[in-house]
Amino acid sequence: MSLYLKQIEQLVALQRVDDEILVIARELKDAPSEVKILQERFDSLEEQRTRFVEKIEHLKEQEKRLGGEIENDALKVKKSKSKLMLVGNTKEYHAMMREMDNLEKVNRMREEEKLALAEELTRQQSGLEELDVDYSALKSDLEAKKASLQARIDEASKVIAKLNKKRDTACQEVPAPILSRYEFIRERLDNPVIVPVEAGVCNGCHIAIPPQSFIELQKGHQILSCPNCQRLIYWCEHFNECPANLSQSGQSAAQAKAEESAEA
Repeated sequence: MSLYLKQIEQLVALQRVDDEILVIARELKDAPSEVKILQERFDSLEEQRTRFVEKIEHLKEQEKRLGGEIENDALKVKKSKSKLMLVGNTKEYHAMMREMDNLEKVNRMREEEKLALAEELTRQQSGLEELDVDYSALKSDLEAKKASLQARIDEASKVIAKLNKKRDTACQEVPAPILSRYEFIRERLDNPVIVPVEAGVCNGCHIAIPPQSFIELQKGHQILSCPNCQRLIYWCEHFNECPANLSQSGQSAAQAKAEESAEA
């Protein structure tokens, strides 16, 4: 194998390690976000649940207050009826009757209010019961996600550590100037850094490279960059990576056309 092909092979091996590292790094980044999304949903449900509980407690307090007032006024009416027989004159009798009528009228209004409160309380309790179904399910899911998150992070971190050692080894196989070029591109472009060229088209940006560049690439004398995306490129035929359905005649035609254009 020529020095050029050996260097390309080393760069491709390095790229594969970087691909693996990128996948794990994304998982490490996304794992906490999954829990965060669930936590936000849970917090929203918990806020709704708190409002239900507070409303129910408030309604119960009102219901209790009304019940006490109704009971107190009922006792007053009962006492007034007992005293009614002891009234000495008509004026006092009518005054006590008016007082009892007012008390009974107020109590009827309170009874109606109490009935409305009971209906609202039933509605709020039903809403809370429906909410609690989703709340309990989400709470269990969140707790499970939190429990497994750290284990996932720890495992992914171990894989990253192993891949970084593998990367260090791969970097040692690549000559320093070429490695510097690789790292320079890697810091400035989205993954991948080195890509094959198929039928004169860069697999990084999917744009055809100039015919003269394609000819130079096929010669395999030096490592070239795509004029469009600046990624490192190599001819797929050097490593038998071209699709099986791409006919040899098609490749030869593309090569002949490139050579013809270069001579012109």
